[in-house]
Amino acid sequence: MNYFEFINSVKILSGENALNNIPYELDFFGANNPLIISDRGLEKVGSVKLLIDTLKNSKLNLGNLFLDIPTDSSFSTIKSIIDFYKQNNCDSLIALGGGSVIDTAKIARLALSQDKDNLEDIMGNEIIKKGKLIPFIVIPTTAGTGSECTSVAVIKNEKTMIKMEFISQEILPNVAVIDPILTKNLPLKLTASTCIDALSHAIEAFSGIQKNIISDGFAISAIKLISQSLPLVIKDSSSLELRNNLAVAATLAGISFSNSMVGVVHAIGHSIGAVCGIPHGNAMAILLPHCMKFNLDTCEKEYAELLLYLTNAETFASTPKEIRAKKAIEYVENLILMLNKTVGLPIKLSEYGVSEKKFDEIVNKALNDGAVIINKKNVTSVNIKKILSEAL
Repeated sequence: MNYFEFINSVKILSGENALNNIPYELDFFGANNPLIISDRGLEKVGSVKLLIDTLKNSKLNLGNLFLDIPTDSSFSTIKSIIDFYKQNNCDSLIALGGGSVIDTAKIARLALSQDKDNLEDIMGNEIIKKGKLIPFIVIPTTAGTGSECTSVAVIKNEKTMIKMEFISQEILPNVAVIDPILTKNLPLKLTASTCIDALSHAIEAFSGIQKNIISDGFAISAIKLISQSLPLVIKDSSSLELRNNLAVAATLAGISFSNSMVGVVHAIGHSIGAVCGIPHGNAMAILLPHCMKFNLDTCEKEYAELLLYLTNAETFASTPKEIRAKKAIEYVENLILMLNKTVGLPIKLSEYGVSEKKFDEIVNKALNDGAVIINKKNVTSVNIKKILSEAL
């Protein structure tokens, strides 16, 4: 129980104007012909142009763009990226976007580094060896997934309609660029959704069976930043300081859960995303309080400690020990309710038309999700149906 492994090999560039340092980072790897991967939404709001304008005075060739990435990316999309990369003699990757863009780029990079066309050959947990170097820079545009520093990527297999996991330290980018200018104009509803996703990462990382002293440090820092900054950014959405706090929190949470993994919240969340099309961050907001209540008897010690990081020392000290865990869950529940009232964050599955008819399919997929294994409390089909009923 004293043994653990921890990895975070990603160089992090954080703060205003961090984007300006990308040419230096690519030059370090001897690259100048990157493939920029993003999506049409970010092209429309000007994020792609912002990146290109920032880099236009460098020696980089900025003409290779792949922007046709759907919200729920797939194997076929990754195959198209691989073909584009090879046809245009690209020598590196830059991913600009949220979880779908970054996960797509991560798996494309993995396939290129392994010279694999069939993605099923590299799917799974640490089944591949070191591949060839494909310099890879990730620029998150939301403060949620933490995917820029995780060794996990999830993509949908359109044949089976199952979200497949790829887990390998070979997935980790070389550089993550955290620039608050990219999240400054993020709509508040999406800000709330992505931040609750990050909070879920940190809470599950802190309370799972693979938690360790290093991952705990990252999780605690993330929880503090989110609990302190998220309510404030709802009132002052243009604050670059607050935006940067949330972006860094997402990265910290990503580093934490990449090493200690997540649990039942994500197992069910992945499933309702696949079956019902609920955006991942919204699924986390709906499920997190209910799953914490389910885990309470097993995770009481961890949740009681979380009260300190979610609130402050005075609140923690004045709360009787025997109810600290419940108070932590209550804080999370109240935070999500506040976000529901202020920015319209969904809090019920029924808001997406989910009914009990879908429960069996959701349960089957959730039980086959690797995250249930890491949950500290044993998860059964009866448990999942109860959580779904409460969240309906």
